[in-house]
Amino acid sequence: MMPWLLTGLGLVVLLLAGDALVRGAVNLSLRLGVPALIVSLTIVAFGTSAPELLIAIKAVQENAPGIALGNVVGSNTANILLVLGVPALLSRLHTSECDTRKTYVFMLVASVLFIALAFLGSFTWVSGVILLAALGYVLWDAFSEAKAHRRAEAEAEDEDLDELEGADPDMPWWRIGVYLVLGLVGLPMGAHLLVENSSIIARTYGVSETVIGLTLVALGTSLPELATTVMAALRRQADVALGNVIGSNMFNLLAIVGIATFVGEIPVDPEFLRFDLWVMLAASLLLIPFVFFKRDIGRVWGVVLTALYVIYVVVLLF
Repeated sequence: MMPWLLTGLGLVVLLLAGDALVRGAVNLSLRLGVPALIVSLTIVAFGTSAPELLIAIKAVQENAPGIALGNVVGSNTANILLVLGVPALLSRLHTSECDTRKTYVFMLVASVLFIALAFLGSFTWVSGVILLAALGYVLWDAFSEAKAHRRAEAEAEDEDLDELEGADPDMPWWRIGVYLVLGLVGLPMGAHLLVENSSIIARTYGVSETVIGLTLVALGTSLPELATTVMAALRRQADVALGNVIGSNMFNLLAIVGIATFVGEIPVDPEFLRFDLWVMLAASLLLIPFVFFKRDIGRVWGVVLTALYVIYVVVLLF
C-alpha cells in the first residue's frame, strides 16, 4: 500500500510544483519586461511539461527507461482518446471553429520522426539533437506567425496577457520568489517519489516498467489537461481543446525525450515497436475528420474515443 500512496504523493507534488513554477516564471518574466508572447511560447510551454520532463530524466538516471518512454507515448495516446473523449461526453466540443491544420501536420511529422528514431533501437544524444532541432523549427514558426498576428492587431499584447495562464502584473516580488522556490524544489522531489515507487509497484505485481509508464504515470500526468478540458466543456468553452492537445503532444515527442537523451541513452522496449507506437499514431490519425473536415466532437465520438482508451489500457494490463 505504501508504494501506491507515495506514488500518488509524488504525482500531487509534481503537479503542484509544476503549476507553481509556471506562475513564478511567467510573472518574473513579465516583471522583467519580457513580452507575453515570448513567455507563452517558451516558459509556459516548458513549465507545463516540467513534470513529464523531470519524470523522464529521473527514470533514465534510475535505469527505468520504460517509464520515460511510456510516459511520453502513453500521455500522447491519453491526450487524444481521453482528454478529448471525456469532455465530449459532457458537451459537444466545437472543434470545427478551430484552424489547427498546420500544427496538426507538424504533430504527425513529429510522430513519424519519433517512430523512425525508435526503430534505431535506442534514443541517443544524436536522436535528441534531431528532435530538439525539429522543436526549434516549430517554435520559430509559431513565433513568426504570432508576431505577424500581433502586427495585424494593435491590442494583441493585452490579449496575450489576459490569456496567459497565471499572469498577474501586480504580483509582489516575494510571492514570485516563493512560487519559483516551490517549483524548483518540488519538481525533482515529486519525480523521485513517483519514479522510485512506480518501479516498486511494477516489480511487486510482475508488471513491466513500460506498462506502468504507459498507464499509471501517463494517466497521472494527463490529469491536469483532462481536468482543464472537462471544466471548459461544462462552461461551453472547449473550442480550443483540440489545439491544446495537438500542441501538448508535439512538445512531448520533441522536447521531453530530446532533452532526456542528454542525461543518458534510452533503449526502446521491442513492445513499443510492435504495438504502443502504432496505437499512438493511430490515435493521432483519428483527428483527421476534426482537423481537415471541420467536424465537431459530439457525444458519439466522445463514447468512441473514451472506449478506445479503456480497451487500450485493458489490453496493456491483461
